[in-house]
Amino acid sequence: MAGSRGPAEGGSTVLEAAIEVPRGDVTVAAAFSAGHDETVALLGPNGAGKTTIVEAIAGLVPTASGTIVLDDEPIHDLPPERRPIGIAFQDGVLFPHLSVLENVAFPVRARGARPRAARAHALELLERLAPGIDPGAKPGTLSGGARQRVALARALAGTPRVLILDEPLSAVDVSARAELRALLRRTLGSFDGPRLLVTHDPVEAMTLADRVVVLEGGRITQTGTPEEIRDAPRTRYAADLVGMNLFVGRLMPLEAGVGVLEAADGVVTVPWPEGVAVEPIDDVLATLAPADVALHAARPEGSARNVIQGVVEEVAILGDRARVRLNGSPRLVAEITTGSVARMAIRTGGAVWASFKAVEIHLMVERGPTDTL
Repeated sequence: MAGSRGPAEGGSTVLEAAIEVPRGDVTVAAAFSAGHDETVALLGPNGAGKTTIVEAIAGLVPTASGTIVLDDEPIHDLPPERRPIGIAFQDGVLFPHLSVLENVAFPVRARGARPRAARAHALELLERLAPGIDPGAKPGTLSGGARQRVALARALAGTPRVLILDEPLSAVDVSARAELRALLRRTLGSFDGPRLLVTHDPVEAMTLADRVVVLEGGRITQTGTPEEIRDAPRTRYAADLVGMNLFVGRLMPLEAGVGVLEAADGVVTVPWPEGVAVEPIDDVLATLAPADVALHAARPEGSARNVIQGVVEEVAILGDRARVRLNGSPRLVAEITTGSVARMAIRTGGAVWASFKAVEIHLMVERGPTDTL
């Protein structure tokens, strides 16, 4: 994860927001905090109000009511240019008439720095975050991944106390996504202050954030660590998108096209990612949808590569579906019908078998050209 779990050392909270923002016929309302050295992901579907909230925090859209406090000092009445916030916009939005270097130097110049000092600072950031990109190029000539790197450098150029990333991977080609995700992980981890990450992608939220705020219809429906939301989602949306099985470990070759992922709590058989060298790879993340896990009263026969016995820890009913959490090797969450729960007499403390196919597992490798998610 990007940083430490929880608020600032000593219990202090760096950023607190409790705001209402009008948006057409809907009012977006949110109250949450972000501690020092903490990445908070705002996760929700399109139109949930995620971008509206961070734009209000940055002073780019007006609020109807509420407060925004940074280090116990209100900033909601300050104009955008006086708020110590750096924001990288969705799609890597840059000034089209300025060069890459001029874009990154702009926030430094806006704070009164001399042109030479601003350019030197901008060049240093570009060398670190966007190596190989021509400083004299115009944004229109760049790829989506290159624009996002420049946007990240510009967001950091003004030495902000809060960093906001708005859908940083949405406009990036799949081939470049893994490398940029690794860069975001390093940048978030090294930034000295609270970080807000806007995303509709549960993998981004679960792998880059220390805490997740789930937004639906302009309201917060759940807040917690990625593990808390994965294990106990409170809404259908959270269950469908966030309540996935996550495995992190070393990927080892097994046979042609197949590997095993050695996670901390067990081993799973997985498809070998296309285009990735057949050799051991550390820190690989795999996801498995709970709906792709089948449960059985007895050891199943069939073609599934992964067959695991576990003890039922919890059965949570969500409408006509049930989420069954198993203590096995590895730990699993399965989603089945309530009818299946009744038919197999699944109950807390009981033993069941779980099975899932290797092809149902999706891998994310943060090195090499392939990101299979």
